[in-house]
Amino acid sequence: MFFEGKEKLHVLFFYKGMRTYMEEAIHFIHAGIHAGEYVILIENERNFQKIYEQLKTKITSVQMKQLHYVNSLDFYFSSGGYHPPVIKEYFNKTIQPFVDNNIPFRSWAHVEWATMEEPYHVIGDVEKMVEYTFNQIPFPLICAYGELKIPETLTTILLENHPYILKEDKLLLSEKYITNSPFHLDSEIE
Repeated sequence: MFFEGKEKLHVLFFYKGMRTYMEEAIHFIHAGIHAGEYVILIENERNFQKIYEQLKTKITSVQMKQLHYVNSLDFYFSSGGYHPPVIKEYFNKTIQPFVDNNIPFRSWAHVEWATMEEPYHVIGDVEKMVEYTFNQIPFPLICAYGELKIPETLTTILLENHPYILKEDKLLLSEKYITNSPFHLDSEIE
């Protein structure tokens, strides 16, 4: 797969159906574990159980310890709402042990909620925060969004904040990606 040997990839993945989603997620996790990396999986509990069951047939119980599960509901809504500074703090706390111990890792983040309503810039703020952190500490990261649930305005924001797009097993450059996009959350959290 295109992630092997690349430690800095921030990728947007729009999936159309759960079958495609599961195949890509399992492939990404499996490849990371076989490359000797730990995998941080930010996922809902229902999907995690399905992924876990499939992985059990592909990897050993020792290798399974390389999978670090984070409940997506806790991750995105630990403050009671989708609040970028709290998400940033949770994200940094999640990756810090890997960084401190020089452990190679990759991350898969499934971003979903019942309604994607305005203000979309809040989602953009989180993606800018991730891109900023990602530029400080490079690692492979996929942000997965259900394509059919994403309004056009949000699609544009996501394309502007991801340098790469995963489409039909191909890694493409995002033509709308904005380098050095302004990031203003640092002043709010220290």
